Amino acid sequence: MEDTSDNLDTYLDNHFIHRSNWLRAAVLGANDGILSTASIAIGVAAASATRDPIVLATVAGLVAGALSMAAGEYVSVSSQTDIEKADIEREKIELAEMPEIELLRLAEIYEQRGLKKETALIVAKEFTEKDALAAHVRDELGINEISQAKPIQAALASGASFVAGGILPLFVTLLLPLKNLEFTLYGSAIFFLIILGIVAAKTGGSSIWKAIIRITFWGTLAMGITALIGYLFGINL
Repeated sequence: MEDTSDNLDTYLDNHFIHRSNWLRAAVLGANDGILSTASIAIGVAAASATRDPIVLATVAGLVAGALSMAAGEYVSVSSQTDIEKADIEREKIELAEMPEIELLRLAEIYEQRGLKKETALIVAKEFTEKDALAAHVRDELGINEISQAKPIQAALASGASFVAGGILPLFVTLLLPLKNLEFTLYGSAIFFLIILGIVAAKTGGSSIWKAIIRITFWGTLAMGITALIGYLFGINL
């Protein structure tokens, strides 16, 4: 007979939700790295007749953006962690002070999910006997290993992916001809964004075409506005 545990592991491996935390941070960082750095380079290129100011602005944008992205992600996810910890502490107090009410609350949750009232109470009692806090944290608060906030992981993923994304437009500003550089930057950035969208969609198991359309539209809008500002304030730098 085939091992059912192996089948279960294979089944779980076919889902992508366990990748959601780091994938979100990594895609956001790389996307922002490409888009922000390319937009800065395009804006300066539209107003400059020489390469040095473009490269300088691009490097500055890359460094500042990576640090800002990592710090912002850390602060944001840390705030979520603080809320989760505070909720867990409140749950500990409630379990100690009114265990019967908490048991009924847990049973009500299971009943709302489709179990019969008697079955829901039995399940709630069994989970409570095993680990009451874990049951309430998971089923009442909705906190689990997949959704639980991880500030360091999110910050490192965002900062590193921003650099990985932002270094691509930097290479374009360093290596490609200065003439019509803003158009070259736009075209290459859209290409990079499309590749990123395809990789992210495949990794997350979502629609590739939706990712491409979304990334192309917003990328074009952001870089187009930046280029327009550069042309409007165009000064030979």
